[in-house]
Amino acid sequence: MTTATKPTTADRGAILKRLLVTLVCMIFFEVTGFIIQLSVLFQYGYLLVAKKRSEPLRRFTNALSLYGYRLMRFNTLNDNKRPFPFNPYPEDSECEEPAKQVLFQ
Repeated sequence: MTTATKPTTADRGAILKRLLVTLVCMIFFEVTGFIIQLSVLFQYGYLLVAKKRSEPLRRFTNALSLYGYRLMRFNTLNDNKRPFPFNPYPEDSECEEPAKQVLFQ
């Protein structure tokens, strides 16, 4: 399977501008990943102590996961829409619904 790549019509100034935005987005992606890791640890600690999950944290990390996904699509040149802080943060309605029941098998 071969796919031909067309040359871009953008000038080098526009490419450099997108590169700068991408560098900012890369920093946001690293911070997002760290916050998700902390949230996972907190969620499991809460689950062990309270024997139930924190729904507000689960909704927050669901939106944060979508945000990280959008950051990576923009950074890898697979999407042209700039993510937050250049556009609005994802809302709950845009996120995929989390599983109703979490299984531990």
